Amino acid sequence: MFRSAIRLPSNLGRRLSFLPSSSSVRFSTEARADPPPLPPPPPPPQHEQKQQREGPTMAEKVKEENRQKRRFGGFEEEQARVLRASLQHVGRFGWTELAMISGAKDVGVSPSIVGSIPRKEAALVEFFMDDCLERLLDRIYSGEDLKNLVLSDRLAKLIRVRLEMQAPYISKWPQALSIQAQPMNIPTSFKQRAMLVDEIWHAAGDQASDLDWYVKRTVLGGIYSTTEVYMLTDHSPEFRDTWKFLDQRIKDAFNLRKTVQEATYLAEAVGAGMGNSMQGFMKRVFQG
Repeated sequence: MFRSAIRLPSNLGRRLSFLPSSSSVRFSTEARADPPPLPPPPPPPQHEQKQQREGPTMAEKVKEENRQKRRFGGFEEEQARVLRASLQHVGRFGWTELAMISGAKDVGVSPSIVGSIPRKEAALVEFFMDDCLERLLDRIYSGEDLKNLVLSDRLAKLIRVRLEMQAPYISKWPQALSIQAQPMNIPTSFKQRAMLVDEIWHAAGDQASDLDWYVKRTVLGGIYSTTEVYMLTDHSPEFRDTWKFLDQRIKDAFNLRKTVQEATYLAEAVGAGMGNSMQGFMKRVFQG
């Protein structure tokens, strides 16, 4: 009954002819050869290859070059040694050629080298300014704790750190300001202060690149200079009154910025009802 119900296809033999015979099948217990090695991992993305191949970015290279220039203040290494040693005599002799001669003697160099340094007294002040900026950057790059501070506190702390470097020379600093204010020294003095303010803003986290860039640096430069002058007449312990003055000036600057922003928003609201001419006028007034 069941045999008649099951019908095998007539070409079953041909379909099974491809199977190997039992005599051709072999099983071996011998160790197989090691599998071929895996292909190497894919190369990193192109932008990562570029970073690995090129190393530091152009901006990093420029910053490092500027740092090396500041290390010697644009002077020869021997001249820089004399100028650095001269700083120890500023408290006694002021920012003078006499302090530089004393510094040359300290490092075992003939005092005649002072004659090879252009603008002698100004060179000493400018060397000090570059050295202070370098020390400030070292503190920033070494992990100065700024992340947990709000922007205003970051700025105040960086300015304080920089001005504290002038404390040992505070009695002679009016002379330094007088030297910097001489017509032939103003360009270098302005450049050094501009670099200082720019580094402080960068360290505080500012990435502005528009008109706001100039406004911020102008305001902070004014705060730095007024605090520097206030420090000259401060006789409180450890310049406490100076740091209070600094905190207040920065607070005032941020309040002014808030006031300008609020006025701008008001101008936009008024402009929506009175036309673009009113809006444009108010923007020009409050944005400079």
